[in-house]
Amino acid sequence: MSDTYDLVIRGGQIVTPQGIVTGDLAVVGQEIISIGPDLGPAASEIDARGKWVMPGGIDPHAHIEQMSGMGVMNADTFESATRSAALGGTTSVISFAAQAKGERLSATVADYSARAARGAMIDYAFHMTVTDTAVAEFAADLGKLIDAGNRSIKVFTTYNIQLSDAQILSVMAAARAHGALVCVHAENDAIIAQAKSALIAAGKTAPHFHAASHPRMAEIEAIERICRFAEYLGQPVMIFHVSTTEGAAAVRAARQRGAPIWAETCPHYLFMTEDILHRPGLEGGKWMCSPPQRQTADQEALWSALHAGDLQLVSSDHAPYRFDASGKLSAGPNAGFHEIANGLPGLETRLPLLFDAMVSQGRGGPEAFARLTATAPAEIYGLPRKGALAAGMDADITLWDPEKSVTYGADDLHDNVGYNPWEGCRVKGWPTDVWLRGSRIVKDGSFDAVPGSGRKIDRPRLAVSPTHPQRQGS
Repeated sequence: MSDTYDLVIRGGQIVTPQGIVTGDLAVVGQEIISIGPDLGPAASEIDARGKWVMPGGIDPHAHIEQMSGMGVMNADTFESATRSAALGGTTSVISFAAQAKGERLSATVADYSARAARGAMIDYAFHMTVTDTAVAEFAADLGKLIDAGNRSIKVFTTYNIQLSDAQILSVMAAARAHGALVCVHAENDAIIAQAKSALIAAGKTAPHFHAASHPRMAEIEAIERICRFAEYLGQPVMIFHVSTTEGAAAVRAARQRGAPIWAETCPHYLFMTEDILHRPGLEGGKWMCSPPQRQTADQEALWSALHAGDLQLVSSDHAPYRFDASGKLSAGPNAGFHEIANGLPGLETRLPLLFDAMVSQGRGGPEAFARLTATAPAEIYGLPRKGALAAGMDADITLWDPEKSVTYGADDLHDNVGYNPWEGCRVKGWPTDVWLRGSRIVKDGSFDAVPGSGRKIDRPRLAVSPTHPQRQGS
């Protein structure tokens, strides 16, 4: 090419869908133009020798400016959440447009779109969270919104926002008619209610009893049921945040039957156990999430499922609540586990934790890391031009220093949460520089972007291609 490039990242280990290339990556405008050795001159050149050049991360599951089921607003704005994400190497996020009871779904999506347009500093899309199918014009709104590119819907099988089986089947049928993926928080509400009531009646309300209030059978039953719904209708479904050995096995069995099922897990299930909840007083409430963390054996089963392709993604499930009266402790200093908002911050920590495990420690390698954290989310959720380093793709790029080690501190994240659930954890490998559509938004660990510079990602079609529905590996 005779013309000068806008940017060349030189001499790095570039992770592409076709393999690892040692060489240069060239950008013109917002687009990757070429990858190869000894590319021509550029207006800006970055020395990436000794570094990994990865696709910008895509976090497909994050709660931003959303109310908890307990009526507590989470801590992050789109501005703070996307700043935090970028500093952790993530360039695109799928958050939730969460319908309130009685609210038209079209109004929900318009409201969240306006919030993100004002504040987001990375690119974004939405899952439409459906909580009220009886609202006026629901079916018409849902169809129009899917046709307009909102290609994923979330439903719950538990909490005060759950849908009945009949409502879930109705939503799934509409999704099939218009071309959308249905995402499910799958836990059996009756099992949870029974376990929780028994614990409260016995006076067992400390945060560590949260784990017992969500028996693993609640997850197992709900995953198996939703898999059968998907199989019955032929409707693609994503199972969110799988936490148990048996849950992963249920997904594997459904996929082997040919059911259109995909599933994800999260870092807190791969790297934590329920022992983290055993802290003095209410301190364990910082780590409460749903489903709860499980056991070491479950961690190993989830890793095996990721390697086998039974689970396709690792999301953060970023659900940020401050550990004070505005957040997790809104019920006061004597709150029981049932009164503490569930969720952990994770947008900024997801990629470093996984890079340390998969690349630095060799639990999968750099290509598997890029696939799980960027390529597969783009393919499954239908994010055009995202998730891979190749000519013609958006220049969403993260530069990783494999030798830089960081030990997380008590409050060193860039969200609004006020604590880091990974305090004391040491990771090797760090995202030092990040480009969003060719614009450098993180330079040597410093953030530089303006609110509203992120763009909504158009999703023109349902895209759930990776390894469907057969299991990878042996």
